[in-house]
Amino acid sequence: MNYQVIDSDGHICEPPDLWEQYIEPKYRAGCPKLVTLEDGREIFRIEGDVAIDLGGGKKRVSFGGVGAIGAREGKVSPSIPYTEGRKGGFDPHARIPDMEAEGIDAAVLYPSLGLFLGAVENPDFAAATCRAYNRWLADYCKPYPERLFGAAMLPMQSVEGAVQELRYAAAELGFRAGFIRPNPYNGRVLHDRAFEPLWTEAQELGFSIGIHGGSESGQPTLAMDRFKRGGAVRHCVAHTFEMMAAATSFIMCGICDRFPKLKVAFLESGGGWMAGWLDRMDRHFDDVGMNDTGLSMRPSELFRRQCFISFEPVERSLALLADYIGADNILWATDYPHLDGFTGAPQMIKAMGMPPHTLASVLAGGAKRYYGL
Repeated sequence: MNYQVIDSDGHICEPPDLWEQYIEPKYRAGCPKLVTLEDGREIFRIEGDVAIDLGGGKKRVSFGGVGAIGAREGKVSPSIPYTEGRKGGFDPHARIPDMEAEGIDAAVLYPSLGLFLGAVENPDFAAATCRAYNRWLADYCKPYPERLFGAAMLPMQSVEGAVQELRYAAAELGFRAGFIRPNPYNGRVLHDRAFEPLWTEAQELGFSIGIHGGSESGQPTLAMDRFKRGGAVRHCVAHTFEMMAAATSFIMCGICDRFPKLKVAFLESGGGWMAGWLDRMDRHFDDVGMNDTGLSMRPSELFRRQCFISFEPVERSLALLADYIGADNILWATDYPHLDGFTGAPQMIKAMGMPPHTLASVLAGGAKRYYGL
């Protein structure tokens, strides 16, 4: 298929009972599940009695915003019940018409409720939750194999479990990419050398790694101790600060240098900051008296060789920075069907006035290179 417009970071809405239906029977008790309380609050059970409550136990809050695309334009209430979210989030047959309406040829799909499962602590349980999710996601994508592509959830609580799931996702499900969070898993940061078997396997199989964060995750998150109130502030800070740290782990701490064929994308945190961050890393590499990184080349060179950054279609800096960062290293996303997702995203990007060759790279070229489409 001749892909010209690719959504590099779309989302699905997991059925509330996905894990009850797909997980191994021995893990079914206490498995992840969306639960509606008597007062109307929705909480997402993570592991046993551990749950995510977006309302902090103080107010009625639903997870309906997960499927409330159009809320930014005032077309949809962000407080709808979860199951009343955009139908295309749950049903691939309803998603394709939405893609057609916006001229999107293909979408790569990441979790919604599953974004919180990095908070699971037990490695075996984490592996079981990922396997269940990945099996369901493969079923979701199956009717449209040339248009819907899943990104596997990898259980980073165990290096061995993550390697095993990567192999399974690639060989049995046909996935081309896997998803991990930028946050530490059970205290282990991404540049910990213990993860090197995972990067080795990903490199050898040509399996791309997508870093995707979120706020209120249940995992240690940069600056959440400093910004304790205000959903907009916490969301803004959590996504970007954690992704800057992940970029530092992969680029400046040497993962990309040691694994030159590994492809890594930094998703849903905006993209404009990357230009300055690469300049900052280069500045420390170029300073002979300061450079103790051991890198074989400048961080910006490592980035252009094998890394990708996803811009949001409202970032006016995209038109200014595309060629500076590298148009073939840029992705974009609708964030469909989340409440902060973008309707009309391809048209917004086209309206920025980029030269035709740059626009073609931004709309699809980078994604084709990253996902191997």
